[in-house]
Formats: sequence, structure tokens, C-alpha cells
Amino acid sequence: MAADSPASGIPTPADGYVGDPAVRAEWDDRYADRQQLWSGRPNGALVTEIAGLTPGRVLDVGCGEGADAVWLAGGGWDVTAIEVSGVALERAAGHARDAGVAVTWVHAELTGAALPSASFDLVSAQYPALLRTPDAAAERALLAAVAPGGVLLLVHHAGMETRSAQDSGFDPADYVWPSMVAELLDDDWEVEVHEQRPRMAPEGGAGAHHHDDLVLRARRLR
Repeated sequence: MAADSPASGIPTPADGYVGDPAVRAEWDDRYADRQQLWSGRPNGALVTEIAGLTPGRVLDVGCGEGADAVWLAGGGWDVTAIEVSGVALERAAGHARDAGVAVTWVHAELTGAALPSASFDLVSAQYPALLRTPDAAAERALLAAVAPGGVLLLVHHAGMETRSAQDSGFDPADYVWPSMVAELLDDDWEVEVHEQRPRMAPEGGAGAHHHDDLVLRARRLR
């Protein structure tokens, strides 16, 4: 987890990555290929779905270059943001400094991070690249982080999970999709939104070609 900068009081990425080095290297290479990978603006589904929520503690899963994390912090949320790419985290920390907001950065895979259990009022995962495992570790980690009364918001690209493996090596079957998380919800959860709808995509950035979202918003009752 990041340490505070003594000069600004704003957390910055620290060494000590927890996770598969190959995953980190893959995403570092992807970010390094472009000066800016994403649009720099918060995701539309996030903005819409949390409009009525009272700011509290939020976990931003797969925060990338930090647009959602910085926006949430500017709205009064106490933000913890987790990301596997150190390149992305350095950019994210710079954006937070520029915006004058505090974010706690965690350089780790979700399943390896030492996150406090059941302590986040909102767990936001916007188009996360979470690897699927036989024990559903990533899905269970998302659910475990949500505090009683809190909300899990998982948004992903519609139609991806049914696609075949691509020549590039990307296989949708390797990743976690909203339906897999929804299957794990029991009586401790209330599903508030589970639907496909047109995507409100920020202009520019990778992924702009995806036109529809799958949105899962569930509240933990206890």
C-alpha cells in the first residue's frame, strides 16, 4: 500500500507489488505503449449509479490512470484504488496531485491485496480484467470487500463473455464477468440493477468502440 508524501500529504504509489509478475508486466507494457491509454474522465455508468449515494469509503478496483478515483475523491469519497500496473499508478498519482485530492494507492492484484474485509461502502469495478480461477477468488474478493449496507457496482462490456478466443491471445473465458458474480449473490444481498444498456462512454481512450454495458449493482444487507 502506498505511503503518504511528506510534502503534500497525498498518497503516491510505492514499491512492494503483490501479485503475478507476468500480469504486472503485461499491463505495464500496455500502458507504456501510449502516453495516455484511457480518456481521463470518469466512467458514465459510475457517475449515474452512485448519484444518490452518500460518500463514504470506496474501493476502486483496477483504477488504471485514476480518472474514477480522482473524481470520487473530489466528490468527498475516501478512496482506496487498486491496480496491477505501476506505470498506470504513477500516472494516477500525478493526476491526484494535480487535482489536489488524496487517494490511497494499492499496487496489487485484487486477490493478493491485504484489504480490510467488509469495510467499503462502495466497491466499484469498471471494466476490470479480473482473471477467473476455479475457486472464484476474484468474485469472492469483490463481495468480501463490501460493508453491510454497502454497494457493489460492477460494469463490463456487453457481449464479451460469449465471444471465442481471439488470435491476439485474449480469451474471454479467462476473465470474470458480471454474470459470474451475480451467481454468487445469496440472501445477504439485494440486486438493485442487473441489466444491459447503452454505454455512456467518455470520448477518446481505449475501449471507446464498445457500445453497450452490463451493469450489476447489488447492496449487501448484512
